[in-house]
Amino acid sequence: MRVTQMMLSTNSLKHINQGYNRLATLQDQLSTGKRITKASQDPVIAMKGMRYRSQVNEVEQFQRNLREVYSWMDAADSALDEATQAVQRIRELATQAANDTYEGTQRANIAKEIKQLREHIQSLANTKNSTKFIFNGTNTTKAPIVDMEGMDLERSLLFNDPDGPDPAHSSNINDFNLTYGGRTFQYVGTSENDELIFLDTRQIGKLANSGDVNVDEGEFNEKAFQLKITKDGIVFSEPAPKPVPGIDDEDDGPTGPLTKTLREEDVIISRKTSVSANTQSVEIELMKGVTIPVNINASSVFSTGLFGDIIRLEKALENPSIDGTELTGYIDDMFGHIDNIVSERAELGARINRVEMIENRLMEQNVFAKRIMSDNEDVDLERVIIDLTTQESVHRAALAVGARVIQPSLMDFLR
Repeated sequence: MRVTQMMLSTNSLKHINQGYNRLATLQDQLSTGKRITKASQDPVIAMKGMRYRSQVNEVEQFQRNLREVYSWMDAADSALDEATQAVQRIRELATQAANDTYEGTQRANIAKEIKQLREHIQSLANTKNSTKFIFNGTNTTKAPIVDMEGMDLERSLLFNDPDGPDPAHSSNINDFNLTYGGRTFQYVGTSENDELIFLDTRQIGKLANSGDVNVDEGEFNEKAFQLKITKDGIVFSEPAPKPVPGIDDEDDGPTGPLTKTLREEDVIISRKTSVSANTQSVEIELMKGVTIPVNINASSVFSTGLFGDIIRLEKALENPSIDGTELTGYIDDMFGHIDNIVSERAELGARINRVEMIENRLMEQNVFAKRIMSDNEDVDLERVIIDLTTQESVHRAALAVGARVIQPSLMDFLR
């Protein structure tokens, strides 16, 4: 085959152009730190890169979710801490007032401080994180306590017939909660004597379904904690204590339910809607398929029962006829509410510990995901620099050799 000058020139230019392309590729890798700058250069690397980058973005989004979780939980924990201190202070004041050396005016002054503490607890129940109410379940745009006046209502609201109880009024009665002795009561029916029967909410479902119960059954009356309401008064009924084997004689003591006539101020009537009953969990995903509730069951902490018992204590302190022995019962009520708050806070603390473990796991996953993505996309800078230097040397040599190989043309002789 005859090798012409044109062939030499064409081949030299082709190889020099290829050298330029390799130089351009190496310079792009050096400036960007990536193996490829477009998918057509290596579709496999591009496909894996998209998958690895999606994994990194997912982990980073979970880490952003963590900040939201910590914000919710820290706000809830702080509010529960303050609520615990407030209820403890109320208990201390009740203990102090139970001393019969205190006069009626002194107890009335203590009641004023307790009222301020109750209002403080109400404000804690309406705590917001950014623009969201954290103690109202999934209804984060509405305050859980909006009806302060609905916490203490008149007994006459339970009756719509001025001459006596009206069973047909039960649909309205179901809108009320009654608080007495650390217990919350709901309407379950009307007796044969036209008494409105309210049952301890903790027993509903065990003894009866609300609205479908025979309140005149002997077994019901023997086992139920109930309030019997008429226009003339209020009677509290509770089961007789069981005899202790080896200590009590089975024939000793009462055999039927124990009853007690209560004063008007002993029972607090409140609307159920005065405190939100939304108990749905606000869940945030922290890992793939793993969601964590960030709120607490506020109905077991900021309930009509808590505010009702505090209002009962206020009224008892304002009543000069009540002695220290009666006030002692209110101390036990506050202990029960403190236990409820501590229980919810303990559960919240357990979830915070789990969130911290998830955070550590996400940090590890983020490192692993970025390392895999780097191994797939990033170049070895030392190797790229050496390759670029080598290619520059090859390119200069190719230019020098090309200049020597290409012979002078006729025009060079005519100059």
